[in-house]
Amino acid sequence: MQNVTPSLSVITEASSLMTTGEVATYLRLRERTIYEMVSRQTIPFTRATGKILFPRRLIDAWLEAQTELPDAGIAPAPPIYAGSNDPLLEWALRQSGSGLAVLARGSAQGLDDLAAGRAVMSGLHLIDPQSGAWNIAAVHAHLPGSRHVLIHWARRTQGLLLATGNPKGVTGLADAVARGLRFALRSEGAGSQRLLEVLLAREGLSHADLVTAGQAVDTHTDLAALIDTGQADCGLGLQAAAGALHFLPLISDESFDLVMTRRAYFDPPVQKLLAFARTETFASRAAHLGGYDLSGLGTVVWNG
Repeated sequence: MQNVTPSLSVITEASSLMTTGEVATYLRLRERTIYEMVSRQTIPFTRATGKILFPRRLIDAWLEAQTELPDAGIAPAPPIYAGSNDPLLEWALRQSGSGLAVLARGSAQGLDDLAAGRAVMSGLHLIDPQSGAWNIAAVHAHLPGSRHVLIHWARRTQGLLLATGNPKGVTGLADAVARGLRFALRSEGAGSQRLLEVLLAREGLSHADLVTAGQAVDTHTDLAALIDTGQADCGLGLQAAAGALHFLPLISDESFDLVMTRRAYFDPPVQKLLAFARTETFASRAAHLGGYDLSGLGTVVWNG
């Protein structure tokens, strides 16, 4: 019987899982080379079924990550993390040796920075008021038709930060508004500010009902400092940033995700961060800060 080698077109239309022979044909390499790459773990593969298989979508993403564009006039993005402020993430970026500087100016601004090539990766927690879903609608709006991937970081707990001991006896968001407490606010486009508007709407309230305290701030730490120094009575922020302040939880399933190009996902800064996030040191830090659920960290939420 004649030995027929499958063509590239056949492989392209085949199952989403390729065998060693199929991936060798797809990549125009020898099977021996594929086995060597598997042994060095330099190519995506799985043994979930008991034999070596290669998920097509990961092979395609891996190929894109290796693609060089020397004459395309596309400058590489600077080594910057942009987007939302998160204490655990920013600590991990330093401790992991990722090499990424932090430019935390809010979730929406981070998406704009990523789209404009001013950052390698962006973090966001933007709720869709209609569906209650997190982040995907915002990514579609800011990065239409893009080849980006959304990676889950953590579920976080947000709530009201109040003076130590809660001397005013605040019982909830509506109570704080009704009693005219001075709210510290985050900057426009910050995920926490948008979440506050959604939570107010659920109480039949709006931004116009708030008594605000001074200028909006960029980080959870700055917001907590306004309350701690008496310049504000309360504000919506992370449990992880509360410190000695009184914390009244309002939502415990906020999804904080990271978005980047598929190429950036395979590059050392992101891989170093994700590898560090699997260590005991990282888990201990998250437990110390409080308000983090790390059970889904690293999973792909959306692949553009």
